[in-house]
Amino acid sequence: MLKILIPTLMLIPTIWLTPSKWLWPTALAHSLIIALISLSWFSHPSEAGWTFLNPYMATDSLSTPLLVLTCWLLPLMILASQNHTSSETPNRQRTFITLLTSLQTFLILAFSATEIIMFYIMFEATLIPTLILITRWGNQTERLNAGTYFLFYTLAGSLPLLVALLLLQNNTGTLSLLTLQYSTPLQLVSFADKLWWAGCLLAFLVKMPLYGMHLWLPKAHVEAPIAGSMVLAAVLLKLGGYGMMRIMVMLEPLTKELSYPFIILALWGVIMTGSICLRQTDLKSLIAYSSVSHMGLVAGGILIQTPWGFTGALILMIAHGLTSSALFCLANTNYERTHSRTMVLARGLQMILPLMTAWWFIASLANLALPPFPNLMGELMIITSMFNWSYWTLALTGLGTLITAAYSLYMFLMTQRGPLPSHIIALDPSHSREHLLMALHLLPLLLLILKPELIWGWTA
Repeated sequence: MLKILIPTLMLIPTIWLTPSKWLWPTALAHSLIIALISLSWFSHPSEAGWTFLNPYMATDSLSTPLLVLTCWLLPLMILASQNHTSSETPNRQRTFITLLTSLQTFLILAFSATEIIMFYIMFEATLIPTLILITRWGNQTERLNAGTYFLFYTLAGSLPLLVALLLLQNNTGTLSLLTLQYSTPLQLVSFADKLWWAGCLLAFLVKMPLYGMHLWLPKAHVEAPIAGSMVLAAVLLKLGGYGMMRIMVMLEPLTKELSYPFIILALWGVIMTGSICLRQTDLKSLIAYSSVSHMGLVAGGILIQTPWGFTGALILMIAHGLTSSALFCLANTNYERTHSRTMVLARGLQMILPLMTAWWFIASLANLALPPFPNLMGELMIITSMFNWSYWTLALTGLGTLITAAYSLYMFLMTQRGPLPSHIIALDPSHSREHLLMALHLLPLLLLILKPELIWGWTA
């Protein structure tokens, strides 16, 4: 663990001591080396399932893919933000990269924590850098509003979780993930136990976000700078799913009946947010709502608690992290050229940026879960396990996938095809930096087709 954590922490003095002309290359190279070393977490299978075990941190097959995704994303965020922050003073640029690094540190500590309280503290600590990113480097005037939404939704959701965890500590005497699965199951019968169940899950459902508690997400995404959007879509939403998978072990046998309304809300949210996507004018808002719809499937897959549901949820989380991050990068390349996120104003871009259209095409197809992308594998496993649980879910999930395909194609056709508007006279050509960024998003996605057992989770 420390061979990743210490270089990540040492990235902060590196950023502040590097001469300003070497700032971006140094930060990028350093973070890429960390990302490459983090791939070593994939090796070392063990009988107990836990590897790299030390007193406070460990990895197992559930947290490893999410940890590697976290490390992989930092160099990509640095690549994506270079143009966006080029007009700032050197110290502001250093602060910006430092925030991204601190965010990565908190996320590594959150995903690898063996104590649930440590996970909770790191879960909350990720709020601070993200909030500063949104409110200081956001593009539009609404950014303070968006930051407030983001902060208060997450805080209000996660305070009951703290109380629930302290109660659990009192009842079982431990909050270590290593021993909790072997502790005697709690006899959950009273009304207070049902409240405790809700308290445990509420924080994660707000973070995911479940439909109905999702109002902070489109706001935060639309106002955040590109790095903020990327880390929000790719990693921070996955904290919710990861926390749910971890805490589900203790919530038996209540989950069977109590999770019905949440599963229904999640599936209904897939359809509703998909329909919202179909009439979005704002490109980033469309991608943000599509994240809510995919996370609805993940929530459903986790709540029915079958091995297939868990596996599908984990695969979909990883695949969605890479795909939606790539889509936000593409939206940002449009935004940097036209300074507008409205889709009608920048269309027909295939005429002037044909290579970017190829990236748009691959990312849109991954978003609508075309075979053989891992997105399809995740969605199919979730849909199959939901169908086994109740036949009626097929109507909702089927309609959801249909709408997903519709808005993905709508987004692609709207931005890339059609006549070029007359007000677009001169656009910058696409830079090799942007092509590298897209390749580093979509190549891992395509390579995961060849070795899916890396992201299968516990069933492997």
